[in-house]
Amino acid sequence: MRRFITGMTVLALVAAGAGCGSSGDSGGGTTDGGVAKVKVGIIPIVDVAPIYLGQKQGFFANRKIDLTMESGQGGAAIVPGVVSGQFQFGFSNITSLLIAQTKNVPVKVVTNGVASTGTAGKDFGGVTVRKDSPITEPADLAGKKIAVNTLKNIGDTTVRESVRKAGGDPSGITFVEMPFANMPAAVENGQVDAAWVVEPSLSAVTAAGGRVVAWNYVDAAPDLTVAAYFASSKLIADDPDLVKRFTEAMNESLAYADAHPDEVREILGSYTKIDPKVREALTLPKWPTEINKPSVETLSKLGAQDGIFGSATPDLAKILP
Repeated sequence: MRRFITGMTVLALVAAGAGCGSSGDSGGGTTDGGVAKVKVGIIPIVDVAPIYLGQKQGFFANRKIDLTMESGQGGAAIVPGVVSGQFQFGFSNITSLLIAQTKNVPVKVVTNGVASTGTAGKDFGGVTVRKDSPITEPADLAGKKIAVNTLKNIGDTTVRESVRKAGGDPSGITFVEMPFANMPAAVENGQVDAAWVVEPSLSAVTAAGGRVVAWNYVDAAPDLTVAAYFASSKLIADDPDLVKRFTEAMNESLAYADAHPDEVREILGSYTKIDPKVREALTLPKWPTEINKPSVETLSKLGAQDGIFGSATPDLAKILP
């Protein structure tokens, strides 16, 4: 099993060297035919289905982009890969990108990634517990041990808000970092009291009899922008045409995925091990091409309230397009 460095530790290392440039090649290389080789750091979850679907549909090839994807555990671990030039683009939750900005990590969003459906009971992420758990509502999560994929990201930020809105005190929650794929078993065997999961892990938990006790994305903000695709400041400056072509292809992919849910469910089988029956039943997110900036402002305020930015305040103008 691949071992991942804790996301915040990696961010700290990247921030320390952010002003010194990078020894990595921020360009993806170009073939004799003028085709750019582009590697994108992603998380193998439902959220990134559009990029795989767009690749299949030829949206990237049509713009002379030879696209490959490489998996990481979370956005906080993908950020340094983009800065170093390991990836030309990356996929990250918004909170991790806000943290990166406060540490002067030279990255910027180029296009939207995924959004909440905005509907409690019909969203693609939530806080789950075992079927026999005494936890029945968000306030009951106070003081409990909850799994998240990386620490100090959109997961723990929005979970705290669910507890807070329900009248509970989120300050005593212990967050435990683990991959999404490990969370259903961790919930079932009592390793954690609850887990914040997204599809397909959400369906895996509920299929085993687990329950959703909080719809944290919905609680945080209406139609929350959850994640985005981003690039290094160096790539944006050095190769604006590539960034433009990637952004156009990604936006076409997002729109296509939103309009073709059956094809999304089919493409999931190409990069995940989701059972076909589960793929048919799971809840898909929304894939708008526009970022919901008020929801990003809300995440910034929540992160500041919980102290995850230290003494800094995110500058949204520097991270958003």
